[in-house]
Amino acid sequence: MSADARYLDAFILPTRREEDAFLLSYPHQLEMQCYGHNEVYPFRLFPEKQLTRLNFAPLTLLCGSNGSGKSTLLNLIAEKLGLDRAAPWNTTPFVEPYLARCRAHLADDRPLPKVSRIIASDDVFDYMLDLRAINAGIADRREQLFAEYTAYTDPTKPTFQLTSLDDYDELKRRNEARRSSKSAYTARRMPQTELKGASNGENAYHCFTRQITENALYLLDEPENSLSPARQLDLAQFIVDAVRFYGCQFIISTHSPFLLAMRGAKIYDLDADPVSVCRWSELPHVREYYDFFAAHREEFGD
Repeated sequence: MSADARYLDAFILPTRREEDAFLLSYPHQLEMQCYGHNEVYPFRLFPEKQLTRLNFAPLTLLCGSNGSGKSTLLNLIAEKLGLDRAAPWNTTPFVEPYLARCRAHLADDRPLPKVSRIIASDDVFDYMLDLRAINAGIADRREQLFAEYTAYTDPTKPTFQLTSLDDYDELKRRNEARRSSKSAYTARRMPQTELKGASNGENAYHCFTRQITENALYLLDEPENSLSPARQLDLAQFIVDAVRFYGCQFIISTHSPFLLAMRGAKIYDLDADPVSVCRWSELPHVREYYDFFAAHREEFGD
C-alpha cells in the first residue's frame, strides 16, 4: 500500500426513518434493561445531528464536546469492522441491532489489514496499570537480590558447604557475589522489562506508538490524554509520518489543538448542527484557546 493510504472510505449510519422503524417494533421488556439519558443508546444520538455518513481521508479527526459521540463513532466503526482491541467496549442491548443497520465501505472492496486496531483510553489506562504491576514485581525482586548479596558476602556467616549437586547453583551465586559489586550482581539477575524513569505521559505515548505498524487502519480515542504539550507534538509528528511514509490511515477522536492542526487532516465538528467538515482554526474550542492566549499576550513579553 502506498503512502496516503485509505482502507476505509465511508461509514454509513442509520437514518432517522430506519431508527424509528426499528424502535417502534422493539420489545419494551428489553428496553427496560438500558439506563441513562438515552435509554436506547446508540439510537437517537446521530439523527439529531443530521449525521448519516462519514467519508474518510487518510487522516480524519472527530472533534466535539463531551457526549457529542466521538468515542461512540470510533467504537461503532471498530465493532462493525471487527478490529482488534484490548479493553472491551461496554455496550447495551441496542448496539447489536444498531450495528446491523450500519454499513462500512472499504476502499476498493479489499479486506482490512489484520493488524488494524482501535486503541482506546481504557487500553492506555490498563497498559499503565500493567506496567506498574510489572515494575512493582521488579522492585520486589531487586530487594530480594540485595538481601541475597548481603547474605552471601557476610564474613560472619558460616562457610557454605556443598552437600549435593542441588547446592551447586547456590555455590556459583555465592562465589560470583564475592567477586562482584552489589549493583553488578543485581543487574545480571534483574528482568529487563522495566521502563526506567518513564512517566505516565511517556508510557501513554509508548502505548500508542508501539502498537502502530506499517500499512493498516488505526482508530485512536483521545490519545492526548496524559500527554504533555511536547509529547502531543511528538505524537502528531509520528501520526503524520505514519500516514505520509508508511501507508497508515487514522481516524482519531481528539480535543487537542496540537493534533487538530496536523497537516492534511479532515476534521468533523460533531458540535455543529448539522455535523460538518471544517478547518481546525474554525473549531469553537480552538478559538477559546486563541482568545485566552490573546487576552494574556502581554504576560508573555516579547
